[in-house]
Amino acid sequence: MSKILIRGAKVLGGEPQNVLIDGSVIEAVGTEISEEAAEGAEVVDAAGKVLLPGLVDLHTHLREPGREDSETVLTGTRAAASGGYTAVFAMANTFPVADTAGVVEQVYRLGQQHGYCDVQPIGAVTVGLEGRKLAELGAMHESAAGVTVFSDDGKCVDDAVIMRRALEYVKAFGGVVAQHAQEPRLTEGAQMNEGVVSAELGLGGWPAVAEESIIARDVLLAEHVGSRVHICHLSTAGSVEIVRWAKSRGIDVTAEVTPHHLLLTDELVRSYNPVYKVNPPLRTQRDVLALREALADGTIDIVATDHAPHPHEDKDCEWAAAAMGMVGLETALSVVQETMVNTGLLDWAGVAERMSFKPAEIGQAKGHGRPVSAGEPANLMLVDTEYRGSVDPAGFASRSRNTPYEGRELPGRVTHTWLRGKATLVDGKLT
Repeated sequence: MSKILIRGAKVLGGEPQNVLIDGSVIEAVGTEISEEAAEGAEVVDAAGKVLLPGLVDLHTHLREPGREDSETVLTGTRAAASGGYTAVFAMANTFPVADTAGVVEQVYRLGQQHGYCDVQPIGAVTVGLEGRKLAELGAMHESAAGVTVFSDDGKCVDDAVIMRRALEYVKAFGGVVAQHAQEPRLTEGAQMNEGVVSAELGLGGWPAVAEESIIARDVLLAEHVGSRVHICHLSTAGSVEIVRWAKSRGIDVTAEVTPHHLLLTDELVRSYNPVYKVNPPLRTQRDVLALREALADGTIDIVATDHAPHPHEDKDCEWAAAAMGMVGLETALSVVQETMVNTGLLDWAGVAERMSFKPAEIGQAKGHGRPVSAGEPANLMLVDTEYRGSVDPAGFASRSRNTPYEGRELPGRVTHTWLRGKATLVDGKLT
């Protein structure tokens, strides 16, 4: 693999530097790199652009096997590369469910085969996501996929005994249970956030307490057994306070927020456009502001996309029948720039912490979320932060188009992505 010289990039938003890649690793970083060292290198002019470590998504739905009409590992990882990601964690709610070593190995090998980003499968907590019996957690961990994160995402592990046993089991090998916090009895028939808008529209309400009660239970369980718990797609101000309290007690809990919960509110549901139907639902402006503050102060550890692709027919229908979810890999960084960077809540080093370093640490993604320094793997991405343009889903690499941002102006454009020194995105185009 040839040398690449990234010239004049603002590394983590700092002063311009040059970065020399030799093969799969970073050879040198600095304002002066000798002509001899850079001899024969392909030069990428990065003046004015920000260079970050490749992004890591702890919450992606790739749908394969079983729902290839929505997404495949190939199309999903191409979307990831387009968004600046070099590693994604693939959720287990596939068909068949990723609850055995065989299924997680299939997903893992598909990721290796296609090569646009690393794919780390997430194993199911329970057999068939049914919440009754623990899945083969140990076997999935010992498989070639080396699973360390387990989740029934899409469903909540609502049985406290099962949740306790899962936390105890993964503790033995340093794993983590990622909980979809949704008390099912409190959300039967729910269509959107419970509040003023749901009352006016006559849609079944999804109360904040349905999320908050499960988070409260699970942080106490994690404390009791001395294990790690991760909270998926945290969405309410009350959930923030519970996680903040848990961390103050020294409980080993981490939490994620999605880009859409940092920007969008339940007011958008007044349009009855199913593109805004998502689980957990869009909340109020008060919740949005609390989530931004919590991400800024570290109460919420990371941004995760919850990239949830659906075919056209599953979204282009009446609200009640529509599937829940939004695609997010290709717009995540732009939304974070809009809500966190342009508002002054985070700098680009903070973005790198929450979208690369910390998710890689939580998921144990080897070689990812590493410093931009000599000797480290060349998993990198370059973003033109001065760009601003309208979102056009027709240009997405994802197989699905269910984005809530169609026609909305957002800042930032990922121009380059490198996976171990190999360019997967060049000048905004996939290789």
